[in-house]
Amino acid sequence: MPNGPQTNNSNPFLGTSAGASLGYRYMIYEPLVMMNGIRPSEKGQPWLATAWEWTDNFKKLTFTIRDKVTWSDGKPLTADDVAYTFDLMKKTQALNVNAIPFKGISVKGTNQVELTFDASQFVNQTKILNQFVIPKHIWSTVKDPSTWTDENPVGSGPYTLKSFTSGAVTLTRRSSYWKDLPKVSELRYTSYNDNSAQTTALANGASEWSFVFMPNYKQLFINKDAAHNKLWFPSGLGIHGLWLNTARKPLDNPALRRAINLVVDRQAIFIQAESTLYPEIENPTGIPLPAGDPYLAPDYKGAKLAVDVDKAKKELTDGGFSYDGDTLKDPSGKPVKITLADPSGWSDYLTGLSIIKDGLKKIGISAEVRTQTVDAWTSDVNNGNFDAVLHWTNSGATPYDMYENIMDGALLQPVGKAAAGGNFGRFKSDDATNALKQYANASDDATRTDALNKLQKIMVDQVPMVPTSAAPIGAEYSTKHWTGWPDESNPYGPPQPTQPNSLDVVLHLQPSS
Repeated sequence: MPNGPQTNNSNPFLGTSAGASLGYRYMIYEPLVMMNGIRPSEKGQPWLATAWEWTDNFKKLTFTIRDKVTWSDGKPLTADDVAYTFDLMKKTQALNVNAIPFKGISVKGTNQVELTFDASQFVNQTKILNQFVIPKHIWSTVKDPSTWTDENPVGSGPYTLKSFTSGAVTLTRRSSYWKDLPKVSELRYTSYNDNSAQTTALANGASEWSFVFMPNYKQLFINKDAAHNKLWFPSGLGIHGLWLNTARKPLDNPALRRAINLVVDRQAIFIQAESTLYPEIENPTGIPLPAGDPYLAPDYKGAKLAVDVDKAKKELTDGGFSYDGDTLKDPSGKPVKITLADPSGWSDYLTGLSIIKDGLKKIGISAEVRTQTVDAWTSDVNNGNFDAVLHWTNSGATPYDMYENIMDGALLQPVGKAAAGGNFGRFKSDDATNALKQYANASDDATRTDALNKLQKIMVDQVPMVPTSAAPIGAEYSTKHWTGWPDESNPYGPPQPTQPNSLDVVLHLQPSS
């Protein structure tokens, strides 16, 4: 990945860890069920759980845990480990990144785990089923699991950590594994300093698998070895966008947010920043089309986003802002200044921020683009230490996951406290939170549709986040040495190497000759 120097941290719960940044956590720690990220409505593959059953309108879930699975230190994986994993998440908010509202967690018999909830978990099914499992005998001895660096990870997956440096991590195949051993004996993760270095590595064969934005991808990558260099970017219902910190003035004013939304040149971002690789966002609800067509509220069918500087200025003056020459002043009389931040080396995002900066200038806003390390940026995003950042959202079977990630009050944290599960912009709306609850607890489609229509109106009227493009779950890869990659003809999972499905991808790989 093009994520720069890494620190020795393999804690699978932490989005800032090297294991998460590079994706190798999923080679060591396995899920209960292997869900397909681009086919979320599919049931999923039995993995550490051989069976699972939802009852009581998704308020109770019973797992049957697979026998004869061992941890990499040789000890058996049991139902106690599964129950401990969920119990640790329940007790440690920082590890419960999806804010799953666990009620009861218990072991039934010798190989079953029962989870209960006060409310329906219809919308959280994938997140719960996809949960990886950790060994109780290791983690129960850790003083603070939320800060533990897990430098010698013990997992149930087919790989163990062989070596770690700030620029490269090597995993090696272990001799015993409950499934057939993968054909790949060693996985070498290199963390390049930026997108350009990563692109060069892909083009010359030094890297065989990555998710990286590259301009002119046909010229820079595909044409270097057209027989083997491949790229597949399937999309979901997630998006990229400009997250605005609504806990900071004057970004707490929806008039300013609506105005910003009106001067973002998405066509320029699509062509200049993303080289037409990411699908455009056209609808003001932020819902990607055509995948989201069935979910669009009647009020927004056929609606299109467009740059409109005059309309943006009217939003501002109607909202209490004023102009001193070409300088926009907030209702208190202060010039409006915004810092736009993203990691150095993320060329697509940084080009996007430059385009956004130019748009903001047209309405009198002075904007500065600031770059950071990935770790520092991730920490600032989680803790609300920013004005505006380009960032992605969650994706799911419906637009619910995207909207929950953007505006759920259940994820809201005060500035300074990590909001790792979402709502990075600290958006507070009882109407949005209630509509999300309505959708999540509904027992029929009509109720869900009504709730989703409400959420679309809030997104359009209050702009908690400015959508810029759809978010594909893609990757570049080479078939020179390995075949079996997912693609349009065999979409068994997204190809992105930092996704939970990456383990399934590796298990599918076969030597090309």
